[in-house]
Amino acid sequence: METYLDKLYAGEAIGAVILVTGLLGGGAAWLTGRAVATSWQAPWKVVFAMVPLAAAARFIHFALFHGNLISLTSFACDLGLFVILALFAWRATSAALMTRQYPWLYVRVGLFGWRKIEQEYSLSR
Repeated sequence: METYLDKLYAGEAIGAVILVTGLLGGGAAWLTGRAVATSWQAPWKVVFAMVPLAAAARFIHFALFHGNLISLTSFACDLGLFVILALFAWRATSAALMTRQYPWLYVRVGLFGWRKIEQEYSLSR
């Protein structure tokens, strides 16, 4: 019986997929998302940064674990996972930066958000 993982990763071993795509690639994607956010760059730059990372993951699958080098479904799956992780990291880092950089303007709301602090101004003394 063929599973979804066999279809997506062309019969590669689950351990190799978890090691290369999950740990190595996912960790690199998270760190890339943080780096882009720390330099105050736009989130669309994260997407373009993940394309070479997905190609590198495909090459590692090919070179170390005899996977298919040119597999569009595997590349797309890696790219999708990396983009999602990097965007999560970008948003979490941006929220931390905004609330740490401007504590008088913004307060942290959850892991990925911030909101403006409501200040009451009174003209009467």
